[in-house]
Amino acid sequence: DQFLTDRLRSTTSSSSQYETFFQFASRVSNLLGDADAGLNAGLAGFFNAVQGVADDPSSIPARQLLLSEADSLVGRFRNLDAQLDSLGNESNSKLGTLVAEINSLSAGIAEANRNIVDATAQGSGQPPNDLLDKRDTMINRLSELVSVRTVQQDDGAVNVFVGTGQALVTRYLASTLQVVPNDFDARRAEIAIGAGGSSAVVTDFLTGGELGAVLDFRDQVLNPARNALGRIATTLAGEFNAQHRLGMDLDGATGNDFFVTGAPSASASRLNAGTAAVAVGYDAANLDQLTTEDYVLAYNGSAWTLNRTSDNQPVTLTGTGTAADPFIADGLSLVVSGAPAAGDRFLITPTRDASSALGLAVTDTRGVAAAAPVSFTEAVDANGLPTNAGSGAFRFGAVDSSYVPLTGGITFTYDAGTQQFNYSGDAVGSFAYDPATDSGSSFTVAGMTFRVSGTPADGDSFGAAANNGGVGDNGNALALADLQAGLTMEGGTASFQDAYGQLVGDVGTRTRSAQITAEAQVALRAQAQESRDGLSGVNLDEEAADLLRFQQAYQALAQVISVADNTFQTLLGAIGR
Repeated sequence: DQFLTDRLRSTTSSSSQYETFFQFASRVSNLLGDADAGLNAGLAGFFNAVQGVADDPSSIPARQLLLSEADSLVGRFRNLDAQLDSLGNESNSKLGTLVAEINSLSAGIAEANRNIVDATAQGSGQPPNDLLDKRDTMINRLSELVSVRTVQQDDGAVNVFVGTGQALVTRYLASTLQVVPNDFDARRAEIAIGAGGSSAVVTDFLTGGELGAVLDFRDQVLNPARNALGRIATTLAGEFNAQHRLGMDLDGATGNDFFVTGAPSASASRLNAGTAAVAVGYDAANLDQLTTEDYVLAYNGSAWTLNRTSDNQPVTLTGTGTAADPFIADGLSLVVSGAPAAGDRFLITPTRDASSALGLAVTDTRGVAAAAPVSFTEAVDANGLPTNAGSGAFRFGAVDSSYVPLTGGITFTYDAGTQQFNYSGDAVGSFAYDPATDSGSSFTVAGMTFRVSGTPADGDSFGAAANNGGVGDNGNALALADLQAGLTMEGGTASFQDAYGQLVGDVGTRTRSAQITAEAQVALRAQAQESRDGLSGVNLDEEAADLLRFQQAYQALAQVISVADNTFQTLLGAIGR
């Protein structure tokens, strides 16, 4: 029955697909969730060391521990990415092995078609059962490798189609699958199908079986995991570097980048006809907008468009793409130069290689910029004793590009009647502050952002001054420590550890889903096998029962014959007398 045969092959393909997907995905899930190799412990250790410097900013051992933990964290990023990259190479190798076996099977099926047609013609239309069984075995094995559909021909030949209808075997002709490099990225293997000297890439149309599983694993788990890991590395390094540059080191110098970072990649299609080039970087002010997506930037003859590779959906571009006004989208900055031709395309991979490029820029303990460029102090008397009567407090946050180093300083005085701080000195003005509603809020004056908390008394004052020689100051170290809980990812809704937890959860969910589905498909495959065998196969129990029944019938018939023979002999004897 063709329906039962097709059902068996379909469930065989699905069972093989989900089992293979589970085997690959579980390795990523176990890797990311490993307490020793994963990021959670590394992030916690790193930020604990940052807090250690904040607690004792002049301590050389505390600074050395920070550099050690930072180096360890970098090592975790690199190790995770290296293992994911190794899985990518393994999946490419697996694709090559599967393609070779599929080609061998398709050639065997085409040859079997020829032999079956010839044998049927020579045997006066009688089916050559041995050849048919051999061909069925090859098609069944093929269904374990890729989703197949067969169409029976009148002369006994079978046409075989894979994926969404790509002809693999047409009577005596077998098409050949090939592993070819991606148009943009030679590291990414694609599958092409060819016959008669021409070929076409069909990767996106191949489904089911082990081949479909490897392709799904690469696109649904492996690449998104590498992108997500790289996004954490990029955002962590970018945010930490930006804050570190605002501080001062033990020698009173302005801080430099703490981490070494990579850059997004823009790869031109080998089919491009124009001379355009694309330079892509991060939009530093909007790192929280970075996603785990890859994109294709394409020129349609009159305008540039940006589409996600995962679903081909467009992404809004702002700007004009020039150096003065770059395209901005999803935390990226893109500058286009040269003369594009219609149809030119560039693959944009924002974070794929960010983890492997991560490094440590600060190697000297004195270079850790723990001190803030601005120090805030309470008013004191001639003896250096505090004179403020309230519980108000100022805490440095950051400086922006408009900040000009203070010379005479700024004094902030609280007016309880109007509930505002008036300030004078290097800057003059005021800002409202109601302790009941504004405590803990941040304010910006003269390019300085600071946090005010508590309830100041009328006339309480605070001073802001350049932090010259502030060796024991921890203002910037505190700001660096705050980054651990800062919502700097997912559009300002997640911390670094939140984003990593989401990555682990996403991969774990896909892995568990594949495991459950694989188990269900095994049961469905067994049912389909039983149904097919019940109609066209051999049931040994039934055969044994039939044999026993036939034996008993034979024995009974033999007894009847024996009785008849004896009776006949008796009659002959009576007549003879």
